[in-house]
Amino acid sequence: MGTPELPFVPSSEVASLLHALLDAFERRSLASPVLEAPERRRGVRANLDRLLLPGYHSQTNPLPRQIANEQLQRLERAGLLNLAWLPGQTGHLLASVALVPDCAGAIFALLNRTPQSARRACLTDLLLGERFRFKDWRLRAIEKCLDQLKAGKSPAPFSLTDEAFNRDLLTALAALDGVGEETPYRVFSVHVFNDSKRFEAVMGALTTLARKHQAEWKGLSNDEILRELNLVANPGHLYLHGPWRLVDDLGQVLSIGEFHPSVGIPAAQAARLRQATVAAPRVICVENPTAFYGLVRREPDAAVICLWGNPSPACRHLLRCLPEDVALCVWADLDYGGLSILAQLRERVSSSAAPYRMDLETLEAHAAWAHPLTPADVKNLTRLARRPALADLRPLIAHMLERGLKLEQEAIML
Repeated sequence: MGTPELPFVPSSEVASLLHALLDAFERRSLASPVLEAPERRRGVRANLDRLLLPGYHSQTNPLPRQIANEQLQRLERAGLLNLAWLPGQTGHLLASVALVPDCAGAIFALLNRTPQSARRACLTDLLLGERFRFKDWRLRAIEKCLDQLKAGKSPAPFSLTDEAFNRDLLTALAALDGVGEETPYRVFSVHVFNDSKRFEAVMGALTTLARKHQAEWKGLSNDEILRELNLVANPGHLYLHGPWRLVDDLGQVLSIGEFHPSVGIPAAQAARLRQATVAAPRVICVENPTAFYGLVRREPDAAVICLWGNPSPACRHLLRCLPEDVALCVWADLDYGGLSILAQLRERVSSSAAPYRMDLETLEAHAAWAHPLTPADVKNLTRLARRPALADLRPLIAHMLERGLKLEQEAIML
């Protein structure tokens, strides 16, 4: 139904009221997609005393109320609304306004508002047309969003109001296939959008989809997820100490034992290594740089690498280039994040990676510097204990939960 004989722009009061009616109409339509005839006839009602309409209820300026009443009465005469007046206030003060469901389209047109059903259909068509381009976690994300739309639920982080945003997000997801090595965000954005900042608008949505649909990334931060996708704010470096000998894909040899206290090699170079050896019986992987340099001072002859938190793809590749007879040790915080790092290295680099200073005795010896577990810590540690890669650490995790404590590397006196 159109809007004949209604050549007016709704006042702010009327527009707010009509939008509230359409919001309620769309919520009810989503909850009950197939409405029975009595339900369709009942309409959607809004009580004016429950809405924020300061102009309509003004005690000093009657004009907004008079304009609103006139416009609403015109809509009633057109068969779009049903008005109910307060007793004794007919034509003066409204009690409620009801939308005639079969005429909702005319109200949408009057407000120049696209029905949510149309927006959901548009997004559905877009995703159906684009999903053939995807695989792995990205395909799972698209299919989940389609399921959400079919069920009448939110498709977030896709938008029902911004089609350009949705297209940019899909474009960025598809472009990930072309990121073969560490690439700065802004370089990626220029390559994909010809705009160095445009990727920033969809970066959060992309990481949300990745976290939800790639199980092993569930506990990672946005930056760590992007690093898994070879996207970084700036080119990174891996800090190494000790008698390392590295051979890249061109056969070039880099010996770094003479550098002290450390040397940083570009992550892009580390990702192209063919071989790594150390003149030491083991390599100690340290979570953060403070503990890395503390360990270097205490054990100057050791072979050490700084993980910078969760190990990046380049870091994992370097460690996988080591001979199998080189023992891999991991020193991280005695908390959810640190134990998760150990699990990742065991699952993705070497199942024999051993904890270093990550035991019950270390926790108790430094308990005075420990911090209490938060409710989130308890939940995460309980879940972490179920990972097969940490089966031997379950007694430690159980002790941490019993004591309610966690310990940072910096608290351990070297």
